[in-house]
Amino acid sequence: MLNTDFPVLSALIFFPLIAAVVLFFIRGDKNIRVFTLVVGLIECVLMLPLLGFNLTTAEFQFVEKHVWIEAWNINYYLGIDGISILMILLTVILLPLCVLCSWSYIGKRVKEFHFCLLLMTTACVGIFSALDFVLFYIFWEAMLVPMYLMIAVWGGPNKRYASLKFFIYTLAGSTLFLAAIVAFFIHTGTFSIPELMQHEYGFRFQMWAFLAMALAFAIKVPMFPFHTWLPAAHVEAPTAGSVLLASILLKMGTYGFLRFCMPITPAASDFFAPLMITLAIISVIYGSFVAIGQQDMKKLIAYSSVAHMGFVTLGIFVFAFRGVEGAIMHMVNHGIITGAMFMLVGLLYERSHSREIADNMGLSKHLPIYTGFLLLFSLAAFGFPGTNGFFSKLLVLIGVFEASYFLGVLFIIGLLLGLAYLMRLLLSVGWGSPSNASNWKDINTREWVYLLPLLLLVFYLGLAPGRALNIMGPSIENLLDNFERERHISEHANICNEIPSISSKLSYTETEILYSPELRTMEVANNTESNTKELN
Repeated sequence: MLNTDFPVLSALIFFPLIAAVVLFFIRGDKNIRVFTLVVGLIECVLMLPLLGFNLTTAEFQFVEKHVWIEAWNINYYLGIDGISILMILLTVILLPLCVLCSWSYIGKRVKEFHFCLLLMTTACVGIFSALDFVLFYIFWEAMLVPMYLMIAVWGGPNKRYASLKFFIYTLAGSTLFLAAIVAFFIHTGTFSIPELMQHEYGFRFQMWAFLAMALAFAIKVPMFPFHTWLPAAHVEAPTAGSVLLASILLKMGTYGFLRFCMPITPAASDFFAPLMITLAIISVIYGSFVAIGQQDMKKLIAYSSVAHMGFVTLGIFVFAFRGVEGAIMHMVNHGIITGAMFMLVGLLYERSHSREIADNMGLSKHLPIYTGFLLLFSLAAFGFPGTNGFFSKLLVLIGVFEASYFLGVLFIIGLLLGLAYLMRLLLSVGWGSPSNASNWKDINTREWVYLLPLLLLVFYLGLAPGRALNIMGPSIENLLDNFERERHISEHANICNEIPSISSKLSYTETEILYSPELRTMEVANNTESNTKELN
């Protein structure tokens, strides 16, 4: 593992936390906003050392490890690889943008709101960099509180219902995840995630551990049928809350599949892959269909997120290099695009005080710049060539077609449904009638400042995705190599021990199974014994 003298990850985690404490000594709403914005910009500077990420290795980098609770073998253990670094970069970039998009939107309890923003940044960076299960769980739970407060305090008319539903769903998933962590510790005596990846587990243990973890992650993604908390939370949350929810929080579920399920429980991941793929396909089709019929723009984007995260889950569980590569890329791209879409809805709400499509039609004549942004981000969401959504969906599509032509056809149907709800939104808001926008002002300087970086990322990752793909490449190869090796070891062990058959799930052909060394040895021994009995 590569180490560095400067604790980059600790700085990224604790600087916003320290700033959140300092925030309580600052008076005046404007001063609080400026202070948090400066903190966000400094946080962006602090992450610059991460640009020195080594592209040639799959090892964890920028590692920090210190004993925390020696008696329980719990360590303050941080590190990143090609799977996590891009999500950390996105988290840090979003902090100042969220401050700017909330500048006039948040008018009450400004100090507490920005405290929640800073606390969210700490928790999110911690989740993507923790290499100790206990540390990871602390950050995982820490994220829950500020997001709950954002919805409950600064949300819409149904904020109490939405926040409670969000809290109950995610807390239920977290409890199952905690049970899996305890089971791993009892089984291995360690909370170290890299060490847990090196252990071998029986199939039954893997199966129960996978179910506990996968349910927690499926709620977080969210996958059908665990998605019902998401539309309510998105609709009621303030703009910055929706941005963080869509861009970062949803990705924690798919990150969990990649970081824990595949490397630690490979045989169970393979066994349950048909179920996960089925749920992913249902999420894509169902999310797209429901999005088509929505009148509330936030709810439309929320259901589209269910469909997009279905694409990501599908890419992961086909266990192909291109599929996983596209899935990770789409985690980042969806965070950029959907974050921008929620910002666009938020700035429109500040003008019309409504999120209904019918109240925000015909903007192209009066708000041409806004319509231009909406057009470009909608094209990116569809996956138009030249935008970031194109390459990530293309890679997932290649991975899915390599696994199954039938799945590939369903994937394309999902893409076409996505085009339908995006075109409906774009045509209605841009060129629909009647229009009430004659007195509305187009995008101002502050709105330019927080939309433009996301638009630049759309085209940078759309036209030059090579750097991002190179970052994640070695980590994906290592993940899939270890997954295949551990899965085969588990499957051979299960065959020899006659544990409930999973032969229908094996990647071996029937011939390979029949003529595997272990089975041939058993077959020869049985034949020899039978022949001896016949001779006697």
